[in-house]
Amino acid sequence: MSVHQSSNIKRITTHILQEMKLRGEKISMLTAYDFSMAGIIDAAGIDIILVGDSASNVMAGYETTLPITLDQMIYHATSVVRAVKRAFVVVDIPFGSYQGNSSEALRSAIRIMKESGAHAIKVEGGAEIKESVTRILSAGVPVMGHLGLTPQSIYKFGTYTVRAREEAEAKKLLEDAKLLEECGCFAIVLEKIPASLAKLVAESVQIPVIGIGAGPDVDGQVLVVHDMLGITQEFKPRFLRQYADLRSIMTKAVQDYIDDVKAKDFPKDSESY
Repeated sequence: MSVHQSSNIKRITTHILQEMKLRGEKISMLTAYDFSMAGIIDAAGIDIILVGDSASNVMAGYETTLPITLDQMIYHATSVVRAVKRAFVVVDIPFGSYQGNSSEALRSAIRIMKESGAHAIKVEGGAEIKESVTRILSAGVPVMGHLGLTPQSIYKFGTYTVRAREEAEAKKLLEDAKLLEECGCFAIVLEKIPASLAKLVAESVQIPVIGIGAGPDVDGQVLVVHDMLGITQEFKPRFLRQYADLRSIMTKAVQDYIDDVKAKDFPKDSESY
């Protein structure tokens, strides 16, 4: 594990994340959706685990994040929380569970916190979801914002291309970031926006800003763990650095197992009772 200043912390909290920003220590964040993967990531020393609605893609095989339900997100979150001893666990509230009704947003957030034991929730959007964010925060639930490319709005945007290149959208994104901070969000994720804009946002708010495809000048980085480990091979955006090729390793292991079974080489006497 890399040596860093927070390595001896027993449990990451929103307060510790704020301190990390203040002293310039970068925040590391990865997704996880199950007990086994979460345990590996947590033991490695990750700061934040995001139980992302990207589970809809990598775990269930859907084209978008929209189909995953609140019950399914709670299931994934509960599995992750059982494995985690140190990391701060954030859970996406899925599409349709908070956007149109602040009362429903509050109920969704409370269900996630009570039933999974997670530490915070994440929502996509700015001014248009202010009422929902405020209501969730009023109940004492920590909220992480998400601006830029917001996958739950994919049919509105019609594309996964970089957001906020134009001046008007960039201005709104900066205003939304400041609004989320004013509402009381403890952090913001910026997805797939120009690095210069991400740097400006990180310098303009006091809360941690975590990027995915948002350049190096933010307070931390997040990736989908299946992409980073090379388990998924089809998705290779510019911002993704693949740290392993587990798909090839796993494929060979399965093929070796098949060969051994077919050749009657497994199990041997030493592997029998």
